[in-house]
Amino acid sequence: MNLSKEQQTELTRIAVLAGQTLHQHGAESRLIEQTTQRLGLALGADNIELSISPDAIVVTTLISGHCVTTTRRCFDRGINMQMVCDVQRICVMAEKKLLDAQEVKKRLQRLKPFKHNRWLVVLMIGFSCASFSHFFDGDTAVYWTTFVASSLAMLLRQELAHRHHNPFVIFASAAFVATTVTSLGVVLEVGEHPQIAMAASVLLLVPGFPLINAVSDMLKGYISMGIARWVFATLLAVSVSIGIVAAMTVTGVSGWAH
Repeated sequence: MNLSKEQQTELTRIAVLAGQTLHQHGAESRLIEQTTQRLGLALGADNIELSISPDAIVVTTLISGHCVTTTRRCFDRGINMQMVCDVQRICVMAEKKLLDAQEVKKRLQRLKPFKHNRWLVVLMIGFSCASFSHFFDGDTAVYWTTFVASSLAMLLRQELAHRHHNPFVIFASAAFVATTVTSLGVVLEVGEHPQIAMAASVLLLVPGFPLINAVSDMLKGYISMGIARWVFATLLAVSVSIGIVAAMTVTGVSGWAH
């Protein structure tokens, strides 16, 4: 397909927008590369090359021997698989010739992450962590202590994230609140084994998805991305540990043993 310089430049911008959206919402590196390449080829490029780094994406399109390269910064927008699926859906529609370049661009620009009601999220996080405490043989008092602590931690996490605080500060603060509440349960001897609540209430802060992506990237050959994501997830875990230790120090509770 013969495209003008302006059309190739526009195609490059569309491809990099798709890759940037995937990158910012937690897609693994292989998926970012494959989807961006598929979309570019579907819109008429002869070849698509891209480089993915932890905070940027570089895309080069090749058409009739002419290259156009563009770079975009990628800011963390939070993990959202709905956005990833929507970009893939647009890519498939472009491959089936149901969308032209301009329609693809419009749809990509209109994408907005769906967010559940914040209070529903707080409620479900509370119940999930409380269920883990029950799974660990906690009694009813421990169950509700865990529910209150994890719900408050999630509420604080939402508020700090809404104000764009550093993620390490957010995780440390949430861990501090959850552990403080459950440590008071230990001091007041709420339940048969109140220490269970201390462990269960911070499970909402486990950085599971970044760790999974990190391992996936390294196994698939994206070493730099994998290492960057692994370091980020490790620092989140360290932040949680700092919050827990700080709360234990303040309340005078020595640990989770019972």
